[in-house]
Amino acid sequence: MPVLEMRGITKRFGALVANDQITFDIEAGEVHALLGENGAGKSTLMKILYGLYQPDEGEIHVQGQRVSLKSPADAIAQGIGFVSQHFALIPTFTVTENVILGHEKQPILQHAAMRRQVVETAEKLRFNIDPDAIVGHLSVGQQQRVEILKALYRGCRVLILDEPTAVLTPQDTEKLFSILVELQRQGLSVVIITHKLNEVFTISQRVTVLRLGKVVGREQTANTSQTELSQMMVGRQTIPVTRNTDHHSQNEIKLNVQNLTMADRSGAPRLRGLSLNVRAQEIVGVAGVAGNGQSELVSILTGMAQPQSGSAQVSGNVMPFGNPGALSQLKVARIPEDRLKGVIGDLSVADNLMLEQVGQFTRAGHLNRKQIREYAERLIRDFHIKAAPDDPARTLSGGNIQKIILARSLAQNPEVVIAAQPTRGLDIGATEYVHQKLLEQKQRGAAVLLISEDLDEILVLSDRVLVIFEGMIVGEFAANDADIDVLGALMTGASSEKVKTHA
Repeated sequence: MPVLEMRGITKRFGALVANDQITFDIEAGEVHALLGENGAGKSTLMKILYGLYQPDEGEIHVQGQRVSLKSPADAIAQGIGFVSQHFALIPTFTVTENVILGHEKQPILQHAAMRRQVVETAEKLRFNIDPDAIVGHLSVGQQQRVEILKALYRGCRVLILDEPTAVLTPQDTEKLFSILVELQRQGLSVVIITHKLNEVFTISQRVTVLRLGKVVGREQTANTSQTELSQMMVGRQTIPVTRNTDHHSQNEIKLNVQNLTMADRSGAPRLRGLSLNVRAQEIVGVAGVAGNGQSELVSILTGMAQPQSGSAQVSGNVMPFGNPGALSQLKVARIPEDRLKGVIGDLSVADNLMLEQVGQFTRAGHLNRKQIREYAERLIRDFHIKAAPDDPARTLSGGNIQKIILARSLAQNPEVVIAAQPTRGLDIGATEYVHQKLLEQKQRGAAVLLISEDLDEILVLSDRVLVIFEGMIVGEFAANDADIDVLGALMTGASSEKVKTHA
């Protein structure tokens, strides 16, 4: 008997059928991977299982008994835990306080007894974590372990993990998987939502694939392959990107950044003398854990912020900071880390596509609507945007919004491309498309600076890899020679001397 079973689950949002007669089960002591593109229905299905949504049709059974999950409290009472990508922790509280919060069971807090219970739970699961540590001082990986501990403290028997490695270093990912193996050994069941196919084969025993709200595959992991799963997810065969590994060291430097410094509003340093360069026909990847100055670097190089000091040049011309319009004149293409801020949702697709070239479509103060529409139709065709010129941008999927940004930026044959988290939240098909477009820009002769928290993406696309930590570049490697353990160590602040010794 499965420990948990969902039978014939259907969920509609107006005319959209997010889940269509889905059957999904979890066995005791297994890790079950749930795969699918964005919009396939994965999150909706798991939100139903956690009581956040109510199904329009179908049943949920726990230990063979039908249950009604009207809220997360109902799900927790049935032994179901959920850890999302965005942790629900209070940074100023201790580990113990975060774990017991909302589960105190008594009007007067017994701090010593509760701390002891948290320690006992952690020791039982072989968690190495300080119960008195302030959560805000912990690393991302440690905070995730607090979330898992919180679920297990509540008696969780089925743990749902939503994209659990999205913000982790390779070392933290390895620790997470060792924890899952231990939990599995103790009889806990885990559902892992992930888009990383290599993780499916590392940790899961079974995999279920959703496409367009339906189950299109359910396999023993050992009996399938990455190619087969990828094809199930997108409904066609995917083509992995292949980068040209030509030597670029003699090419012209297109982007030259020197000694950037920047502080936040409280005066804390965010960039500390950061320098880098990117040559023609080169992709340079900047790898790092979120919050180490990547956003500030992107803001400066896309004209949205000014540093306290430092300089940047594009093909020998000074980059004026804080002037987005001037960057277009310097032929700098910008792919922002938040794609929704890269478009104006209430404007049409056509208007969004011409935003950075308004002057080309203006005569005597009036927009040439016929010319704008023809331009939009061409870009929609060339960049395979699934939309009409008059569609409001807000009605498009994340992948098609990203294609609008790519089309607008890359159609001008830029000298430099600043690509910040270009595939964050995109499905495998859209990711493949974005990667191909960046490689095309490189082949054309552009310099591409890729800032991404996805180390796999960095290693697939980059010719050189830079590691950023606390606002400084702390390591540089040719991508072909990069050691993932060394990269991960530098991303967490290990000194280059220690890394060399370790290597």
